[in-house]
Amino acid sequence: MASQKATRSLFAPLLRQVPILYMVLALGLMPACAGAFEILIGTGEPGAFSHFSGRIIARVVNKHAPAITCKTIPSSGDVHNLTNLMQGSLDLALIDSRMLYDAINKKGNFEFLDVRYDNLRGLIPLGDIPLSLVVRSDASVASLDQLKGKRINAGIPRTPRHLATRMVMQAKGWEKRDFSLFAEISTSLSQDTMAFCHGTVQAMVHLGVHPDPSVQQLLQRCDAVLLGINDTDIAAMVQSNPALKPTGIEAGTYPEQTQRIETIGSQIILVATEDLDEETAYAIVEALYSNPQRLRDAHPALAMNPTTPRDEKIAGAAVHPGAVLYFSRH
Repeated sequence: MASQKATRSLFAPLLRQVPILYMVLALGLMPACAGAFEILIGTGEPGAFSHFSGRIIARVVNKHAPAITCKTIPSSGDVHNLTNLMQGSLDLALIDSRMLYDAINKKGNFEFLDVRYDNLRGLIPLGDIPLSLVVRSDASVASLDQLKGKRINAGIPRTPRHLATRMVMQAKGWEKRDFSLFAEISTSLSQDTMAFCHGTVQAMVHLGVHPDPSVQQLLQRCDAVLLGINDTDIAAMVQSNPALKPTGIEAGTYPEQTQRIETIGSQIILVATEDLDEETAYAIVEALYSNPQRLRDAHPALAMNPTTPRDEKIAGAAVHPGAVLYFSRH
């Protein structure tokens, strides 16, 4: 009997620790963010502005919406992202407004795809993507009309640059034969830059945010000039296309640029589907609009326009109910 009491007294401290040990083991086996809802954001390839923007968005949402965990998924481009978004492999995607409009209306790269994108919903536009002309200073081109008859590079067919070039040509009523050279040179290995700097081509359309290191290089090393795409023909095109808008490149964006360049452009749109629940969509929009300076500090192009989401549609896509609810309260 005495030995049993001694044994119990020996193991009593350990027995008192058993509930605590079970609790520690249970907590250790639980995921760190067991209650967090994982969101996958489709972006462009690593190194692309879309991928950079997606990572910034994920950081902001992860910090300011604790119930959500965002992760970026790089891809080959907008067509891939929109298709995976529509099929449910992605929850969100960063999409150029022109591509979003084309997907919904089965135009451009989506014309012959046997896929419908009716379930896409716009959350918020994150910033402008200006369309501009980069021309050689010896090409005697000071306006869009003077581009006719010159040697231009339109880029590889079906690429965003090529589609943008053909869009401008359509607005102006131009054909390939209206240029002394209509080249389709790739950006791979800087082939387009070399063709421009060596004088093989005199001009090319630039589609992207500013400042852009590649544009800076052309301005400094190849005696290039940056021009806006802005006249009555272009204004009429913008008026008829909800994916486009007037925009500009602010003075001082590049050392050689002393005045604001008036042009047109598309927008970076954060896109979801109707399957994303209203509460989650609301939390994402709230996190981003509550921290605009964090986005602008990351890049000047990420300057959200707080009035656009109040519209009925974004680039032809219905606005997500979660975004509508957020803006009805703010």
